[in-house]
Amino acid sequence: MFNKKVLIYISVCTAVVLWGFSFIWTNSLLLKNFPVYSLVFFRMLIAAIVLSVISFSIRKIQKIAKKDRGWFILLVLLEPFIYFIGETFGLKIINSPTLGSIIISTIPIFALVAGLLFYKEKISAINIFGISITLPGILLVVFQNGGIDVSHYAGIILLFIAVFAAVGYSVVVKRLANTYNSYTIVTYQHILGAIYFLPFFLYNDYSAFSISSLTADIIMPLIYLAVLCSGVAFILFITALKELGIARTNIFTALVPVVSAFGAYMIGHDTMNARKVAGIVIVVIGVIVAQRQKKPKALLK
Repeated sequence: MFNKKVLIYISVCTAVVLWGFSFIWTNSLLLKNFPVYSLVFFRMLIAAIVLSVISFSIRKIQKIAKKDRGWFILLVLLEPFIYFIGETFGLKIINSPTLGSIIISTIPIFALVAGLLFYKEKISAINIFGISITLPGILLVVFQNGGIDVSHYAGIILLFIAVFAAVGYSVVVKRLANTYNSYTIVTYQHILGAIYFLPFFLYNDYSAFSISSLTADIIMPLIYLAVLCSGVAFILFITALKELGIARTNIFTALVPVVSAFGAYMIGHDTMNARKVAGIVIVVIGVIVAQRQKKPKALLK
């Protein structure tokens, strides 16, 4: 039991680290002016191919029952499709990565509510306290220059749509994980994701796309994003979600901006100061506290 629990926490932490670095790899591609829809389409396509080969070769793919096909379509509609559109265009409109990070970091809060509503997950007072203190910690990590510039409220709405899509994804995944293994869910997620984004790639980017643009400094970040952030990370996250539940798994996503900030510092893209270090410590403490269980007595049922 102990070993299994340790492996679950290692799994979700690894997923969070990979997602934290995904922002760095994505940013490197955008700085090279690689088109957004090309980026997400090729990320989905590469992940779909690699996952299909691996999943079929180790015989992990399960047949999807007719009654569950609609749930898989909804799953991919929520994430990556709606989540990606809401996050990407929301950030473009508000012109404030800081505010964007803060809004996205509210996912664990709404995940707590979703876990209670849909699966009656038991959450104790100590869990709620742990979740509540992560947000101030994230503020310390991402807040810069004394203020936040918001250009359009439409961007805020889009970002919250992304938040609700991510929470909805967790709710649907929790249901499917009772029947299907992580390899099956993630493989079909990326096959359908590539299909969802294909029309956008063809309409927006295909006419200007050239194979010669796929140089080594473009291909490598795409492979990292596809194999590690889309494939490995989602398999590990879904495995943890099945065991820990929606609320206690999603609280780990509060560490994503922390990992991004630390990773950017390590490769020289950003600075680290006492305020950020304090924020990182607070977020880590919050995540640890949110995992505490008091089985004899639950505050909410």
